[in-house]
Amino acid sequence: MTERPYHHGDLHAALLLAAEAELAEKGIEGFSLRSVAKRAGVSHAAPAHHFGDAAGLLTALAAEGFRRFLAAQAAREAVAAKTPAAQMIAAGLGYVDFALARPALFRLIFSSDKPNFGDPALLEAADAAYAHLVTQVHAMGGTDADVAPVWAMAHGLADLLAAGRLQSMHGLTLAERDAAIAAMLARSFGGRAL
Repeated sequence: MTERPYHHGDLHAALLLAAEAELAEKGIEGFSLRSVAKRAGVSHAAPAHHFGDAAGLLTALAAEGFRRFLAAQAAREAVAAKTPAAQMIAAGLGYVDFALARPALFRLIFSSDKPNFGDPALLEAADAAYAHLVTQVHAMGGTDADVAPVWAMAHGLADLLAAGRLQSMHGLTLAERDAAIAAMLARSFGGRAL
């Protein structure tokens, strides 16, 4: 990603974009406020002024990550049939889309202990993502006990694909990959008809 100096507009959003790019390029271990500031083209004090420290910035980025995660699901759901099963499959495909498009952000929100999950904004965003899943499982006639297996299937597929570990998916067209994922997701909730 080419660096674009920040000149005007929403500094908060610019810092979050720079933070995501920094995370994608250098990983959590190489992440620093100074590098984010340089990438955003602002003074090295700007990120600290807005977010306090690196953990504060990663927390804000994680909250934004959950919002983008839900947006990826909503994009798939918007073009899917309006049946509960089709909406569940679409959400699962959106889950995978997000993991493939933003693997560093995916790992930050689901695998890192750096964000402060006690932060109200992050807690709200994470809870909204989980509530969306619970609502879909209930719409399918499932119970709270069915949430974990559905989540595990969607998350496992997304994580394996983002890591390039599902060799059976290599070389498939997008439509073929989506069909294979849809079939696996359908099995995770009893193969209910779409």
